[in-house]
Amino acid sequence: MDFKATDIAAFLNGEIVGDGDVKVTNVSKIEEGKKGTLAFLANPKYEHYIYETEASIVLVNKTFEPRKEISSTLIKVDDAYKAFASLLDMYVQATTKVKTGIEQPSFIAEDVSLGDDIYLGAFAYIGEGSKLGNKVQIHPQVHIGENVSIGENSIIHAGAKIYPNTVIGDRCIVHSGAVIGSDGFGFAPQEDGSYKKIPQIGIAILEDDVEIGANTTIDCGTMGHTIIRKGSKIDNLVQIAHNCDIGEHNVFAGQVGISGSTKVGNYNKFAGQVGLGGHITVGDNVTLGAQSGVAQNVKSDQVLFGSPAIEIKQAMKAYVALRYLPEMRNDLSRLKKEMEALKNK
Repeated sequence: MDFKATDIAAFLNGEIVGDGDVKVTNVSKIEEGKKGTLAFLANPKYEHYIYETEASIVLVNKTFEPRKEISSTLIKVDDAYKAFASLLDMYVQATTKVKTGIEQPSFIAEDVSLGDDIYLGAFAYIGEGSKLGNKVQIHPQVHIGENVSIGENSIIHAGAKIYPNTVIGDRCIVHSGAVIGSDGFGFAPQEDGSYKKIPQIGIAILEDDVEIGANTTIDCGTMGHTIIRKGSKIDNLVQIAHNCDIGEHNVFAGQVGISGSTKVGNYNKFAGQVGLGGHITVGDNVTLGAQSGVAQNVKSDQVLFGSPAIEIKQAMKAYVALRYLPEMRNDLSRLKKEMEALKNK
């Protein structure tokens, strides 16, 4: 599909600088821009690419003032990153064909409730008592256990596994290989040193507008439930253990691990490989840097880093000092020898 600069600017309520008739058919990174593509510049550290990119159109912030000549047509908007995301969303909606119907072979238990305009891919399995809302999309090789509820416009991608009694809200996305509602890691130590499995009889709940990445696992509760509250976005290869309560509009990057019965508030950002111990509480608006380890409660409105995680400025000072430890050790050893020499005189 062709998109003209004037049409894009009208959609984004942007200002054109350059040729308004230029057309694009695809998108690109600004550093890899080619003719016929649209790119964006939001981070100032990438500014040098805008003077050499071949992208036909570049979205920029209204505050951007070029220091050299630019060959691309610019569209100035309030927030280039958000505008680019809006364009991608429009492009996907315009080019993606929404499937409907039931492909064969697939299995649907007799008492399953199916909404209107659903899609069920080949080799999918829908267990007894399950309920699928309107316009739900179940892709091939998905397993949905008994008494599962999936809300309207939710998408379960190929190969995902949804355990019995799981509740999934409206407009959720579960990516390939994800497992929702599997047993929590509960074992009771025995006198002979062995472990006896503790039955996990709770459920997992995803509220509306939750997205779960590929190969992420969310355990059911031992009793009660594990819950991911509305609007939270969870990356690939994340583990959320039994009876966790994850608040609204959180974002967790890949390989985050959250131990059982941990409560996380709202609007938090966890970078890759963050680990949280069990039975702790994290407040709201907390940012945890990559590989941070958290073993105790965290108050709201903090930026932490390190393992154990501490306030970011303190952590940076500690890491700077760490670089000088070998030199400091040598200095200390030298001073010790000098002091011993003075004593022996």
